[in-house]
Amino acid sequence: MSINLFVRRSLCVVAALAFMVSPNGNAAEKKDAVKDKSAAEKQMALTPETAGPDFAVMGEYVGTVDGVALGAQVIALGDGQFTAVLLPGGLPGAGNTTLRSEMTGTRTDDITTFAGEGGKGSIKGTAFTGTDAAGKTFTLTKTQRQSPTLGAVAPAGAIILFDGSNTDAWDKGSKDDAGFLKVGAITKQKLTSFSLHLEFRLPFKPFGRGQDRCNSGVYIHQTYEFQVLDSFGLPLANNHTGSLYTVLAPKLNMVFPPLTWQTYDIDFTGPGFDAEGKKNRNARATVRLNGVVVQDDIEIQNGTGANKKRPELPEGGNLLLQDHGNPVVFRNIWLVAK
Repeated sequence: MSINLFVRRSLCVVAALAFMVSPNGNAAEKKDAVKDKSAAEKQMALTPETAGPDFAVMGEYVGTVDGVALGAQVIALGDGQFTAVLLPGGLPGAGNTTLRSEMTGTRTDDITTFAGEGGKGSIKGTAFTGTDAAGKTFTLTKTQRQSPTLGAVAPAGAIILFDGSNTDAWDKGSKDDAGFLKVGAITKQKLTSFSLHLEFRLPFKPFGRGQDRCNSGVYIHQTYEFQVLDSFGLPLANNHTGSLYTVLAPKLNMVFPPLTWQTYDIDFTGPGFDAEGKKNRNARATVRLNGVVVQDDIEIQNGTGANKKRPELPEGGNLLLQDHGNPVVFRNIWLVAK
């Protein structure tokens, strides 16, 4: 074999090997990604009873450190791995500012131990004890918050979109085995301006990451999306729950842990148009997530995400509960038209 032929064949082998390990979407890696996603789906739970021991650790904890309120949000990452976020001043919506520090944790049997920039500690049962970064001792107890608007009763004259009895108000509307409304439903009625109440529940998907962590969305006029995602405990971002998707992050991360019923209360005013049908006023919205204002009378210039260029129309549009491949469910949906 000539040296040139040997070199050419060697280069072909190297190229083939490079293709197999390249991070740029090669077949071998795609197969692993599919396998990983499949594993994440198998670990997903729809009820607390089937969620496993990691779910029992995940959640919110409250207490004090050196006489000052301290909150913690513990996020499950799968296989007994966790992140704990310490929040000086208390939980979001209960006194906390933007200050936060993190610790990583591992569960062994009934004890989960943590260490990191935030300090060190352990969780056993419902107690989280340890020391913060300054060496001050804290004792926190697990709590489960509830939105003050959970179960809100529709006032007289409200349009009932879903009360559990049927899906008559929806195209592509269907219920799960528990009787909750599934994603993918679109209202038959077009809507313009209104005050909307709805309740949603996210599955427990500890292996999910980023936008794969139980993604859905509330699409007003099928144009303006307010995100639905398990962003519990994460820093503020414009693609987390409470955000005007990809446009504006929420003022506060008021997301509760998964498998908790949560509320969106959205006061929406559609865009205005002149006699010729030309838009002369942008849409506006005030959004309460779990009872706390996270978007305060914001101006919405156009659609969001994939619907950024969708035409805005005087007659408004339908309400869409986005199907993004995760079994998010909804209940108690009603609105009062303006």
